[in-house]
Amino acid sequence: MRAHLLIHDRRGFFRGVAVLTLLGLPAFARGQALAVSPFSAQVEKQAAEMRRKMTLEEKVGQLVQFPNGGTRGPDGKGIDQNELVARGGVGSLMNPPDAGAVNAFQKQAVEKSRMKIPVIVAMDVIHGYRTIFPVPLALSASWDPGLVEKTSRVAAVEATSEGIRWTFSPMVDIARDARWGRIMEGAGEDPYLGALFAAAAVRGYQGKDLSDPTSMVACVKHFVAYGGAESGRDYNAVDMSDRTLRDVYFPPFQAAVDAGAGSLMSAFSSLQGVPASANHDTLTDVLRGEWGFRGFVVSDWNSVGELINHGVALDGETAARKAVTAGVDMDMGSGLYGENLVKLVRSGKVPERAVDEAVERILRVKIAMGLFSHPYTDETRSKTVLLAPEHVALARRAAEESFVLLKNDPISGGAPALPLADGKTVALIGPLADSAGDMLGGWEGRGQGSDVVTLKQALAGRLKDKLVYAKGTEIETDSEAGFHDALDAANRADVVVMALGESRGMTGEAASRTKLDLPGNQLKLLEAVAATGKPVVLVLFSGRPLALPWEAAHLPAILEAWFPGVQAGPALVDTLYGESNPAGKLTASFPRSVGQEPLYYSVMNTGRPVNPGNPYVTRYIDELTTAQFPFGWGLSYTKFDYSPTKITTPAAHVKELNGGAAITVEATVTNSGARAGEEIAQLYIRERGTSVVRPIRELKGYQKILLKAGESRLVRFMLTKRELGFWNIDRKQTVEPCELTVWVAPHSEAGQSSQMTIAP
Repeated sequence: MRAHLLIHDRRGFFRGVAVLTLLGLPAFARGQALAVSPFSAQVEKQAAEMRRKMTLEEKVGQLVQFPNGGTRGPDGKGIDQNELVARGGVGSLMNPPDAGAVNAFQKQAVEKSRMKIPVIVAMDVIHGYRTIFPVPLALSASWDPGLVEKTSRVAAVEATSEGIRWTFSPMVDIARDARWGRIMEGAGEDPYLGALFAAAAVRGYQGKDLSDPTSMVACVKHFVAYGGAESGRDYNAVDMSDRTLRDVYFPPFQAAVDAGAGSLMSAFSSLQGVPASANHDTLTDVLRGEWGFRGFVVSDWNSVGELINHGVALDGETAARKAVTAGVDMDMGSGLYGENLVKLVRSGKVPERAVDEAVERILRVKIAMGLFSHPYTDETRSKTVLLAPEHVALARRAAEESFVLLKNDPISGGAPALPLADGKTVALIGPLADSAGDMLGGWEGRGQGSDVVTLKQALAGRLKDKLVYAKGTEIETDSEAGFHDALDAANRADVVVMALGESRGMTGEAASRTKLDLPGNQLKLLEAVAATGKPVVLVLFSGRPLALPWEAAHLPAILEAWFPGVQAGPALVDTLYGESNPAGKLTASFPRSVGQEPLYYSVMNTGRPVNPGNPYVTRYIDELTTAQFPFGWGLSYTKFDYSPTKITTPAAHVKELNGGAAITVEATVTNSGARAGEEIAQLYIRERGTSVVRPIRELKGYQKILLKAGESRLVRFMLTKRELGFWNIDRKQTVEPCELTVWVAPHSEAGQSSQMTIAP
């Protein structure tokens, strides 16, 4: 099934229509072999031949990664890093300052070391290098994997211009707890959508050929189930069933492997009592045995050393042994491989074959990258690619597509609060209205605040003397010193735009929260401004879903802007004034209260489902169980209506579906509003009567369609084994007899259903 995607310029005019296939999961769900591999037979042969010529010390050196400027050598003693590279004691370096530093290290490696093996230079390039795009959770709200492929390609072009050929991205962890700060770095709560975005990012970073000097190796992280950390607390333990792993947490990783990812990163957390960096089952049995992965695995920062803290190792020697034999090929940061592996092999505690296999995996990637033939970086290239005009234009488009209109009610019985009308005086209030650094979000690469156009700057350019600005308060403070100026600004204006939310440091790694409301006294300021009686539009900046019970009840309009990147201001102004019609949809549910977390749409039903007339059901006594804004939610400046869902295929049978047959589902979507707009029509299913409990809804397809005012379009989906199969009670991926319910809907809590029976 094909869906038409609107492509517009910054003023909202159509520039053409692209086509993207959206139906169906990637190859992993179809039981196919690796769909794409960057490693030819010749690459495999070269890696094996090179490994056979290496000493044990040289082989171990390839398994060692240090940060640029690190001073700890393989023996644990201080050492000059150039000397370490020159004697083949390191395989990778991280975070060099520029291309000159990269070339200097490569010179040591390829001209002085015996084997002349280049180092692979890495960095966390998460949502852009110098041109910073919206954070990944925001990009996922576009529901456009093609957009993520483009932003990842730009990131690769820019990063490689300064010698960075390996990125620790994409993060594809499913995240269902908004307390977890790293929810910002992924695509949200759904495995279907997560798989599409994972594959798209890999394609973008790695390009069509890893040997292209503008391509960089993707590192898919964090393997595996890191996003399921207990209590939403980063680095915490994870414990879940194999079925949940297979149906929810594995799919994005397998999609990335199917797309040809060159590397994976093991997680900090433990899974079912086994730390990820010592987990042979996931790293070897599943990743290599079942999925056919031929790249290499790097530990997360010092996670080999942290096996001691987990309690599965009492010393560095044991930690190194357990990690390398489990399947961790490269040790990031701890130095334990360099310190211990040579003696462990010579004592017989670690088979040399384990080291050989790790070395060959790393060499495969370096050979496929073309590092041996082109180890150096053109130090002039960055001048023409960093912040190139076409990159900045893409950042603006990406920001516009990521915004989610959460609420947009009429003001005093008239028109909706948004879009804003020209000619009105606007009061812009809030600590994030002119905070350039916060617009970059976490993991900002080499982005700089000076690259950012803020909302205040963009509005000032448009409104001139019709803009009244007051900061009002800080993001985290009890001081009300700025309240007076804020209220004065509101009283002088026709409409108020409040720029509130989190700072960029409040989401990301090590940034878990127990509160999900507006931090500091921002809500108090918002309440005071709303009490003036002026219409208030909330522009919300965050890296996670927030709990907004007062805001949702009292404000006419809320626009979720996330952390939108370098073009935050222009993209927001175009959206606030209707020159860009918001079409983003949530990929993570917004709670009513933090006490609902973890919160996600595709829950299992219970024997006592919610029933308003019965207190003895699964419920809270002080809050609803539903989300404030559910998965898939997002409004537009126009209105879309959905016909009842229809199943147009006769009754299906398990044998037919497992043999390749399909069920056809369709509905008609109508733009009943007064302007053109995009809608994301979502397909959900539920299966009952199965051997194991299935979720009450699961996303299994979507179409992003552009409709003119008054236009209708039939959307049609095909359900096959890849959408209907699941990990059943016999631990098999298969379709079972069931009662199937389907919805074509605007979000996960809407739609008119249709049913059929899938017979044995």
